[in-house]
Amino acid sequence: PQLRPTYHEGHEYYNMDWSKIVPGLTDVSADDVAIIHTQYSTQWDSLAHVGSLFDVNGDGQTERVYYNGYRAGTDVLALDDGDFDGVAAPQLGIHNMAETCVQGRAVMFDFHAHYGDERIAVNYDMLSKIMADDNVVVEPGDMLIIHTGWAQMILDMNLDPDAEKLHQSCAVLDSRDPKILKWVTDSGVAVIASDNMAVEDSRSFPPKGGKGSRLPLHEHCLFKLGIHLGELWYLTELATWLRENKRSRFLLTAPPLRLTGAVG
Repeated sequence: PQLRPTYHEGHEYYNMDWSKIVPGLTDVSADDVAIIHTQYSTQWDSLAHVGSLFDVNGDGQTERVYYNGYRAGTDVLALDDGDFDGVAAPQLGIHNMAETCVQGRAVMFDFHAHYGDERIAVNYDMLSKIMADDNVVVEPGDMLIIHTGWAQMILDMNLDPDAEKLHQSCAVLDSRDPKILKWVTDSGVAVIASDNMAVEDSRSFPPKGGKGSRLPLHEHCLFKLGIHLGELWYLTELATWLRENKRSRFLLTAPPLRLTGAVG
């Protein structure tokens, strides 16, 4: 018999009485459909998330490319099959990160302990002082985790977020400071994640002179270095425990969802 549901109580896939479809069946079932915006909440950025206009061939002509020269429109595709608009990034998609063990030593930078809810761009000199004050040591391969208090502020708003307040609150990395970008390179960190929207200041564009990236840290990490970025992590309880126990290092296990071809 044709088993397409025709009976529903509130929704055809919840509390479905299969005897209404095939008399004699005793099944009652419920199924879900999940539609998620992969970069709206806690997330990893894949290397297909941000690329750059770059002169790949040295001929003076810029092209849209991503990490390692993968091309927009060839390797990072927008799909339109007439039914669903999606993406396909087989070489750089987040599934490549999910297929490996995202686990290792992490180190916490607790910006909130130093600056509270103040909206401040943390430059290299400020970062160095935090490291000295908190006895934070970063070694090659470490996963850098930054607690700013921003995610906690969202939760405290109890499902009624104040966007204006949020965009004026909590510390961000000053990615316009070239010393910050150089430190990221020299430190050898494997990933960077924070509890705010973009790790860096996502509202600081356009750059001076109108040329360059609106998100220098994203360009530097995702496009140039192949360093994944994590955003909107909930870190308050962890940061509190580490500070109470005079620690900054911990074991981090944080694999992304295995969404084939997705950019985050």
